[in-house]
Amino acid sequence: MVIANARAAFSPEGPFQTTTIERRNLEPHDVLIEIKYAGICHSDIHTVRGDWGPVNYPLVPGHEIAGIVSQVGSGVKKYAIGDRVGVGCMVDSCGECHNCHQGEEQYCLNGMTGTYGAIDKYGQHTQGGYSTHIVVTEDFVVRIPDALDLDVAAPLLCAGITTYSPLRHWGAAPGKQVAVVGFGGLGHMAVKIAHAMGAEVTVLSQSLKKREDGLQLGADHYYATNDPETFKALAGSFDLIVNTVSAKIDINAYLSLLALDGTLVNVGAPSEPLDVNVFSLLGHRRSFAGSMIGGIRETQEMLDFCAEHGIAPEIETIAADRIDEAWERVLASDVRYRFVIDIGTMGNA
Repeated sequence: MVIANARAAFSPEGPFQTTTIERRNLEPHDVLIEIKYAGICHSDIHTVRGDWGPVNYPLVPGHEIAGIVSQVGSGVKKYAIGDRVGVGCMVDSCGECHNCHQGEEQYCLNGMTGTYGAIDKYGQHTQGGYSTHIVVTEDFVVRIPDALDLDVAAPLLCAGITTYSPLRHWGAAPGKQVAVVGFGGLGHMAVKIAHAMGAEVTVLSQSLKKREDGLQLGADHYYATNDPETFKALAGSFDLIVNTVSAKIDINAYLSLLALDGTLVNVGAPSEPLDVNVFSLLGHRRSFAGSMIGGIRETQEMLDFCAEHGIAPEIETIAADRIDEAWERVLASDVRYRFVIDIGTMGNA
Protein backbone atom coordinates (compact mmCIF):
# COMPACT_ATOMS: atom_id res chain seq x y z
CA MET A 1 0.00 0.00 0.00
CA VAL A 2 1.23 3.49 -0.91
CA ILE A 3 0.66 6.48 1.34
CA ALA A 4 0.17 9.53 -0.89
CA ASN A 5 0.38 13.15 0.15
CA ALA A 6 -2.72 15.06 -0.91
CA ARG A 7 -4.85 18.18 -0.64
CA ALA A 8 -8.40 17.44 0.46
CA ALA A 9 -11.61 19.37 1.04
CA PHE A 10 -13.16 18.55 4.39
CA SER A 11 -16.34 20.55 3.82
CA PRO A 12 -18.14 22.37 0.97
CA GLU A 13 -16.62 25.68 2.05
CA GLY A 14 -13.04 24.49 2.35
CA PRO A 15 -10.28 25.46 2.70
CA PHE A 16 -8.10 22.68 1.34
CA GLN A 17 -6.02 20.90 3.93
CA THR A 18 -2.85 18.87 3.68
CA THR A 19 -3.48 15.20 4.36
CA THR A 20 -2.47 11.68 3.38
CA ILE A 21 -4.50 9.02 1.61
CA GLU A 22 -3.96 5.30 1.11
CA ARG A 23 -3.64 3.87 -2.38
CA ARG A 24 -4.41 0.16 -2.70
CA ASN A 25 -1.80 -2.51 -3.18
CA LEU A 26 -1.34 -3.32 -6.84
CA GLU A 27 -3.52 -6.01 -8.35
CA PRO A 28 -1.99 -7.87 -11.34
CA HIS A 29 -3.32 -5.33 -13.88
CA ASP A 30 -2.82 -2.17 -11.82
CA VAL A 31 -0.42 0.67 -12.50
CA LEU A 32 1.03 2.96 -9.83
CA ILE A 33 1.49 6.47 -11.18
CA GLU A 34 3.61 9.19 -9.64
CA ILE A 35 1.52 12.26 -10.41
CA LYS A 36 3.44 15.24 -11.74
CA TYR A 37 0.59 17.59 -12.68
CA ALA A 38 -3.14 17.81 -12.05
CA GLY A 39 -5.49 20.22 -13.78
CA ILE A 40 -8.23 22.12 -11.99
CA CYS A 41 -11.66 21.61 -13.56
CA HIS A 42 -14.88 23.49 -12.79
CA SER A 43 -16.36 20.04 -12.13
CA ASP A 44 -14.05 19.77 -9.12
CA ILE A 45 -15.71 22.83 -7.63
CA HIS A 46 -19.25 21.68 -8.42
CA THR A 47 -18.57 18.30 -6.85
CA VAL A 48 -16.85 19.47 -3.67
CA ARG A 49 -19.47 22.14 -3.03
CA GLY A 50 -22.30 19.63 -3.32
CA ASP A 51 -23.87 21.12 -6.45
CA TRP A 52 -24.33 17.68 -8.02
CA GLY A 53 -25.30 15.69 -4.94
CA PRO A 54 -24.11 14.49 -1.52
CA VAL A 55 -20.36 14.35 -0.92
CA ASN A 56 -18.32 12.03 1.27
CA TYR A 57 -15.67 14.17 2.97
CA PRO A 58 -12.74 14.44 3.08
CA LEU A 59 -12.54 14.48 -0.72
CA VAL A 60 -9.45 14.75 -2.91
CA PRO A 61 -10.63 16.02 -6.32
CA GLY A 62 -8.77 16.07 -9.61
CA HIS A 63 -9.42 14.13 -12.82
CA GLU A 64 -6.87 15.71 -15.13
CA ILE A 65 -3.83 13.68 -14.18
CA ALA A 66 -0.43 13.41 -15.85
CA GLY A 67 2.51 11.52 -14.46
CA ILE A 68 5.05 8.72 -14.70
CA VAL A 69 4.54 5.00 -14.15
CA SER A 70 6.51 4.03 -11.05
CA GLN A 71 5.33 0.46 -10.53
CA VAL A 72 3.27 -2.11 -12.44
CA GLY A 73 1.35 -5.23 -11.45
CA SER A 74 2.51 -8.68 -12.46
CA GLY A 75 0.05 -8.91 -15.36
CA VAL A 76 0.42 -5.45 -16.86
CA LYS A 77 1.22 -5.54 -20.57
CA LYS A 78 0.47 -2.03 -21.80
CA TYR A 79 2.85 0.04 -19.65
CA ALA A 80 6.28 -0.10 -18.10
CA ILE A 81 8.06 1.83 -15.37
CA GLY A 82 9.04 5.26 -16.67
CA ASP A 83 6.20 5.61 -19.18
CA ARG A 84 4.47 8.99 -19.49
CA VAL A 85 0.80 8.43 -18.80
CA GLY A 86 -2.46 10.10 -17.90
CA VAL A 87 -5.73 9.41 -16.12
CA GLY A 88 -8.96 11.23 -16.85
CA CYS A 89 -12.44 11.31 -15.37
CA MET A 90 -12.93 7.59 -14.84
CA VAL A 91 -10.87 4.75 -13.44
CA ASP A 92 -13.06 1.72 -14.11
CA SER A 93 -16.29 0.36 -15.59
CA CYS A 94 -18.04 -2.99 -15.71
CA GLY A 95 -16.29 -3.96 -18.95
CA GLU A 96 -19.15 -6.30 -19.82
CA CYS A 97 -22.09 -4.20 -21.04
CA HIS A 98 -22.81 -3.22 -24.65
CA ASN A 99 -21.47 0.31 -24.22
CA CYS A 100 -18.21 -0.88 -22.67
CA HIS A 101 -17.73 -3.36 -25.52
CA GLN A 102 -18.25 -0.48 -27.96
CA GLY A 103 -15.41 1.49 -26.33
CA GLU A 104 -17.83 3.90 -24.68
CA GLU A 105 -16.95 3.12 -21.08
CA GLN A 106 -18.03 6.60 -20.00
CA TYR A 107 -21.60 5.49 -20.69
CA CYS A 108 -21.27 2.13 -18.92
CA LEU A 109 -24.78 0.76 -18.36
CA ASN A 110 -23.77 -0.36 -14.88
CA GLY A 111 -22.10 2.96 -14.07
CA MET A 112 -18.49 3.88 -14.68
CA THR A 113 -16.30 4.60 -11.65
CA GLY A 114 -15.32 8.25 -11.36
CA THR A 115 -11.74 9.16 -10.54
CA TYR A 116 -12.93 10.80 -7.34
CA GLY A 117 -16.19 10.95 -5.40
CA ALA A 118 -17.25 7.42 -6.43
CA ILE A 119 -17.19 4.00 -4.82
CA ASP A 120 -14.98 1.47 -6.57
CA LYS A 121 -15.36 -2.29 -6.89
CA TYR A 122 -13.40 -2.69 -3.67
CA GLY A 123 -16.01 -0.66 -1.79
CA GLN A 124 -13.63 2.25 -1.31
CA HIS A 125 -14.33 5.92 -1.99
CA THR A 126 -12.17 7.05 -4.91
CA GLN A 127 -9.81 9.97 -4.43
CA GLY A 128 -8.39 12.04 -7.26
CA GLY A 129 -5.34 13.74 -8.61
CA TYR A 130 -4.64 16.49 -6.09
CA SER A 131 -2.21 13.94 -4.69
CA THR A 132 1.23 12.49 -5.28
CA HIS A 133 0.24 8.97 -6.41
CA ILE A 134 -2.69 7.04 -7.81
CA VAL A 135 -3.31 3.36 -8.58
CA VAL A 136 -5.42 2.62 -11.68
CA THR A 137 -6.10 -0.51 -13.70
CA GLU A 138 -4.07 -0.39 -16.92
CA ASP A 139 -7.15 -0.33 -19.15
CA PHE A 140 -8.05 3.13 -17.82
CA VAL A 141 -4.61 4.64 -18.29
CA VAL A 142 -3.66 6.49 -21.48
CA ARG A 143 -0.27 7.14 -22.99
CA ILE A 144 0.90 10.75 -23.28
CA PRO A 145 2.76 11.32 -26.58
CA ASP A 146 6.29 12.65 -26.32
CA ALA A 147 5.25 15.78 -28.24
CA LEU A 148 3.06 16.87 -25.30
CA ASP A 149 4.64 18.19 -22.11
CA LEU A 150 3.08 16.68 -19.00
CA ASP A 151 1.83 20.00 -17.64
CA VAL A 152 -0.21 20.85 -20.73
CA ALA A 153 -1.26 17.23 -21.21
CA ALA A 154 -3.09 17.15 -17.87
CA PRO A 155 -6.07 19.36 -18.85
CA LEU A 156 -6.52 17.40 -22.06
CA LEU A 157 -7.74 14.48 -19.94
CA CYS A 158 -10.96 16.38 -19.27
CA ALA A 159 -11.14 19.71 -21.08
CA GLY A 160 -9.60 18.18 -24.18
CA ILE A 161 -11.69 15.02 -24.44
CA THR A 162 -14.91 16.73 -23.30
CA THR A 163 -14.74 18.99 -26.34
CA TYR A 164 -13.05 16.61 -28.79
CA SER A 165 -15.71 13.92 -28.36
CA PRO A 166 -18.77 15.95 -29.49
CA LEU A 167 -16.80 17.71 -32.21
CA ARG A 168 -15.77 14.33 -33.63
CA HIS A 169 -19.17 12.69 -33.09
CA TRP A 170 -21.18 15.47 -34.74
CA GLY A 171 -18.74 15.87 -37.61
CA ALA A 172 -16.78 19.09 -37.23
CA ALA A 173 -14.90 19.26 -40.51
CA PRO A 174 -14.14 21.50 -43.49
CA GLY A 175 -17.33 23.16 -44.72
CA LYS A 176 -19.00 22.99 -41.29
CA GLN A 177 -20.00 26.02 -39.27
CA VAL A 178 -19.22 25.42 -35.59
CA ALA A 179 -19.98 27.77 -32.70
CA VAL A 180 -18.51 27.51 -29.20
CA VAL A 181 -20.48 29.03 -26.34
CA GLY A 182 -18.12 30.29 -23.66
CA PHE A 183 -14.40 30.88 -23.91
CA GLY A 184 -12.90 29.44 -20.76
CA GLY A 185 -11.08 26.21 -19.95
CA LEU A 186 -13.37 24.08 -22.12
CA GLY A 187 -14.21 26.73 -24.68
CA HIS A 188 -10.68 27.58 -25.69
CA MET A 189 -9.94 23.88 -26.22
CA ALA A 190 -13.08 23.49 -28.34
CA VAL A 191 -11.90 26.37 -30.52
CA LYS A 192 -8.42 24.91 -31.00
CA ILE A 193 -9.71 21.42 -31.78
CA ALA A 194 -12.53 22.51 -34.09
CA HIS A 195 -10.09 24.73 -35.97
CA ALA A 196 -7.67 21.82 -36.38
CA MET A 197 -10.53 19.68 -37.70
CA GLY A 198 -11.03 22.25 -40.44
CA ALA A 199 -14.34 23.79 -39.36
CA GLU A 200 -15.13 27.50 -39.51
CA VAL A 201 -15.27 28.47 -35.84
CA THR A 202 -17.27 31.19 -34.10
CA VAL A 203 -17.00 32.05 -30.40
CA LEU A 204 -20.15 33.18 -28.60
CA SER A 205 -19.02 34.82 -25.37
CA GLN A 206 -20.73 37.20 -22.97
CA SER A 207 -18.46 40.06 -23.95
CA LEU A 208 -15.62 40.83 -26.34
CA LYS A 209 -12.91 41.06 -23.66
CA LYS A 210 -11.27 37.81 -24.81
CA ARG A 211 -11.81 38.44 -28.53
CA GLU A 212 -8.12 38.90 -29.31
CA ASP A 213 -7.27 35.61 -27.59
CA GLY A 214 -10.10 33.81 -29.37
CA LEU A 215 -9.00 34.90 -32.82
CA GLN A 216 -5.37 34.12 -32.03
CA LEU A 217 -6.22 30.61 -30.82
CA GLY A 218 -8.17 29.62 -33.91
CA ALA A 219 -11.59 31.30 -34.00
CA ASP A 220 -12.66 32.86 -37.29
CA HIS A 221 -15.32 35.04 -35.66
CA TYR A 222 -16.08 36.27 -32.15
CA TYR A 223 -19.42 37.68 -30.99
CA ALA A 224 -20.75 39.06 -27.70
CA THR A 225 -23.94 37.40 -26.49
CA ASN A 226 -24.79 40.39 -24.29
CA ASP A 227 -25.60 42.20 -27.54
CA PRO A 228 -29.12 41.26 -28.76
CA GLU A 229 -28.04 42.00 -32.33
CA THR A 230 -25.79 38.93 -32.21
CA PHE A 231 -28.78 36.59 -32.14
CA LYS A 232 -30.43 38.42 -35.01
CA ALA A 233 -27.31 38.48 -37.15
CA LEU A 234 -26.45 34.79 -36.62
CA ALA A 235 -29.93 33.23 -36.77
CA GLY A 236 -29.86 29.89 -38.59
CA SER A 237 -26.09 29.94 -39.10
CA PHE A 238 -24.54 26.91 -37.44
CA ASP A 239 -24.34 23.19 -38.10
CA LEU A 240 -23.06 22.54 -34.59
CA ILE A 241 -22.99 24.54 -31.36
CA VAL A 242 -20.98 23.28 -28.40
CA ASN A 243 -22.11 24.89 -25.14
CA THR A 244 -19.28 24.78 -22.61
CA VAL A 245 -20.93 27.04 -20.04
CA SER A 246 -21.74 25.51 -16.65
CA ALA A 247 -24.32 28.17 -15.77
CA LYS A 248 -27.94 28.53 -16.80
CA ILE A 249 -28.38 30.26 -20.17
CA ASP A 250 -31.31 30.86 -22.52
CA ILE A 251 -31.02 27.65 -24.51
CA ASN A 252 -33.88 28.61 -26.81
CA ALA A 253 -32.01 31.71 -27.95
CA TYR A 254 -29.01 29.58 -28.88
CA LEU A 255 -31.14 26.94 -30.60
CA SER A 256 -32.36 29.71 -32.92
CA LEU A 257 -28.80 29.99 -34.22
CA LEU A 258 -28.84 26.47 -35.66
CA ALA A 259 -29.23 25.79 -39.37
CA LEU A 260 -31.39 22.99 -40.79
CA ASP A 261 -30.55 19.73 -39.00
CA GLY A 262 -28.17 21.58 -36.70
CA THR A 263 -27.34 20.31 -33.22
CA LEU A 264 -26.64 22.14 -29.97
CA VAL A 265 -24.56 19.95 -27.65
CA ASN A 266 -24.29 20.72 -23.96
CA VAL A 267 -21.01 19.75 -22.31
CA GLY A 268 -21.26 22.31 -19.52
CA ALA A 269 -23.24 20.94 -16.58
CA PRO A 270 -25.16 23.64 -14.70
CA SER A 271 -26.58 22.68 -11.32
CA GLU A 272 -30.09 23.90 -12.24
CA PRO A 273 -32.36 22.68 -15.08
CA LEU A 274 -32.40 24.34 -18.49
CA ASP A 275 -35.75 25.26 -20.04
CA VAL A 276 -36.28 24.11 -23.62
CA ASN A 277 -39.27 25.12 -25.69
CA VAL A 278 -40.11 22.26 -28.06
CA PHE A 279 -40.89 24.76 -30.82
CA SER A 280 -37.21 25.73 -30.74
CA LEU A 281 -36.50 22.19 -31.95
CA LEU A 282 -39.38 21.65 -34.38
CA GLY A 283 -38.31 24.51 -36.60
CA HIS A 284 -35.51 23.44 -38.96
CA ARG A 285 -35.42 19.91 -37.44
CA ARG A 286 -32.96 21.02 -34.79
CA SER A 287 -31.53 18.79 -32.06
CA PHE A 288 -30.51 19.45 -28.47
CA ALA A 289 -28.03 16.91 -27.17
CA GLY A 290 -25.59 16.24 -24.35
CA SER A 291 -22.12 14.75 -24.22
CA MET A 292 -19.81 13.73 -21.42
CA ILE A 293 -16.21 12.68 -21.91
CA GLY A 294 -14.98 10.09 -24.40
CA GLY A 295 -14.09 6.48 -23.88
CA ILE A 296 -10.51 5.37 -23.30
CA ARG A 297 -9.94 4.62 -26.99
CA GLU A 298 -11.23 8.05 -28.01
CA THR A 299 -9.23 9.75 -25.26
CA GLN A 300 -6.03 8.21 -26.65
CA GLU A 301 -7.12 9.29 -30.14
CA MET A 302 -7.59 12.84 -28.83
CA LEU A 303 -4.14 12.93 -27.25
CA ASP A 304 -2.55 11.68 -30.47
CA PHE A 305 -4.56 14.25 -32.48
CA CYS A 306 -3.42 17.08 -30.22
CA ALA A 307 0.20 15.94 -30.43
CA GLU A 308 -0.01 15.72 -34.23
CA HIS A 309 -1.55 19.18 -34.58
CA GLY A 310 0.45 20.94 -31.87
CA ILE A 311 -2.63 21.57 -29.74
CA ALA A 312 -2.17 22.32 -26.05
CA PRO A 313 -4.25 24.21 -23.50
CA GLU A 314 -3.20 27.62 -22.29
CA ILE A 315 -2.25 27.03 -18.67
CA GLU A 316 -1.18 28.77 -15.49
CA THR A 317 0.85 26.48 -13.25
CA ILE A 318 0.40 26.90 -9.50
CA ALA A 319 1.79 25.46 -6.30
CA ALA A 320 -0.42 23.20 -4.19
CA ASP A 321 -0.87 25.85 -1.49
CA ARG A 322 -2.66 28.09 -4.02
CA ILE A 323 -5.56 25.76 -4.81
CA ASP A 324 -8.12 27.77 -2.83
CA GLU A 325 -7.05 30.96 -4.57
CA ALA A 326 -7.22 29.24 -7.95
CA TRP A 327 -10.76 28.01 -7.27
CA GLU A 328 -11.94 31.51 -6.45
CA ARG A 329 -10.35 32.77 -9.64
CA VAL A 330 -12.07 30.04 -11.66
CA LEU A 331 -15.40 31.15 -10.24
CA ALA A 332 -14.54 34.74 -11.15
CA SER A 333 -13.51 33.69 -14.69
CA ASP A 334 -10.05 35.01 -13.89
CA VAL A 335 -7.90 32.38 -15.55
CA ARG A 336 -6.51 32.09 -19.06
CA TYR A 337 -7.36 29.31 -19.41
CA ARG A 338 -6.65 26.35 -17.15
CA PHE A 339 -4.95 26.08 -13.79
CA VAL A 340 -2.54 23.16 -13.38
CA ILE A 341 -1.15 22.11 -10.02
CA ASP A 342 2.54 21.27 -9.84
CA ILE A 343 2.29 18.19 -7.65
CA GLY A 344 5.99 18.47 -6.87
CA THR A 345 4.99 21.29 -4.51
CA MET A 346 2.60 19.06 -2.56
CA GLY A 347 4.98 18.48 0.36
CA ASN A 348 4.29 16.23 3.32
CA ALA A 349 1.25 16.11 5.56
